[in-house]
Order: sequence, then C-alpha cells, then structure tokens
Amino acid sequence: MDPKKILPAALDVSDVAQVETVVKKAEDTFGRIDYVINNAGYASMASIEDIDHKSFRDQIDANLFGVVNVTKAVLPIMRRQQSGHIIQVSSVGGRVGSPGLAAYQSAKWAVGGFSTVLAQEVAPFGIKVTVAEPGGIKTDWATSAAEGVTVSEPYQQTVGAMMKMRELYSSNWSEPSDIARAIIHLGRVDDPPLRVVLGPSAVPHAQAAAKALAESDEKWLKVSNLEF
Repeated sequence: MDPKKILPAALDVSDVAQVETVVKKAEDTFGRIDYVINNAGYASMASIEDIDHKSFRDQIDANLFGVVNVTKAVLPIMRRQQSGHIIQVSSVGGRVGSPGLAAYQSAKWAVGGFSTVLAQEVAPFGIKVTVAEPGGIKTDWATSAAEGVTVSEPYQQTVGAMMKMRELYSSNWSEPSDIARAIIHLGRVDDPPLRVVLGPSAVPHAQAAAKALAESDEKWLKVSNLEF
C-alpha cells in the first residue's frame, strides 16, 4: 500500500474539536473525502439498575455522539462534492434488546434512527448512508465488555445468563475479516442498503425481533386505531 495514501491520526470521536481537526487534515491531504466508516465504540455490561450514570453516559457519548460528531464534520465536504458514502458500523443490538447491554444498545438503536433521518436529508446531495449491523465478531469486544463486571444477585437470571450465553456461543461468531469484506462490498455497490445485518449469527436474531414486533403490532391493532 502506498504510504502517501495513508494519513494516520489519533482521534477521540467524542471530542468535537479533535474530530473537526482530523477531518480537515484529511481533506487538506487528499483533496476530498469519499468514504467515512464510523467504527469506534465499546460496551460495558451491567443491569440498568446497577450501572452508574457516568458509565451509561460515556457509552452513549462514544457509541452515538461519536457517530454524530464525525458525520457532522464530513457533511459539508461531501455536500460540496455532491457525493460520498457514510457507513455506520452499528450492531444487530440496534434491532434487538439484550440484558446487560442497555447503554450500548440504546446508542445503537439511536444510530439507526439518526442514520434513517440522515439518509433522507442528504439524498439530494448524492450522499449515501448505510448502517452495517453485525452480530458477534471474534474480537476481544465480548471480553472487554464483561471485564470487571459483577452482576448483582437479582440480575443473575437475566444479565448473568446473557454473559454466560455470549461466552458459550462466541465460537460461532464471525471473523473480523469477513465483516470487513462485507463493508468494503457495501461501499462498492451502486445501490447500497440503508440498513443491513451482517453475519450468520445475527440474521436469526434480527428476524425474530422483526417478527415479534409485527405480531405485537397486529395483536394490538385495535388499540392503535383507538377502537376500544
């Protein structure tokens, strides 16, 4: 790879000033920005009752506002270019709910909503938006998410069980290289999807969540129509 085509830069996505500086440096170096892949994020597992306020806010800051900060910084550039593709690396956790991951998954649900609105706003400028929603990936994410976590006794049957299940099934998760290959493919197609689940372990979870929501909507349709 040509080193002239690489610009390494340290970046804390929660720092707006730093984000703007790095994005400007990238534009000054290469003359344009065609792709942005928002991939920063982390999780720290805990029940909603047990998690402290700072940990919850920090996860929202990194997983949601990091995406917002980078996206806002590149939009003027892509709008002037009348082209660009913003790919948000979210999670199937943006479609489902898992005990112990309220802060992380709340942010991922918000990324999906944010990006849905974003896609409508920037379509006239030739800017594409895709939310990639992988399932489990064989990285140290699961280990770090559970690191130092003590689950209180009342939540052993939910949060504790989820932690054990994730550990048990982690061998079925996707390889990072396969997810990366899928994201590169999404960047090359002419008509990329707004949202797409990635990884065979994620597909059944997303489908089950969609089915459950559709069934609930149907069950309560009369109430929705105020016919009660």
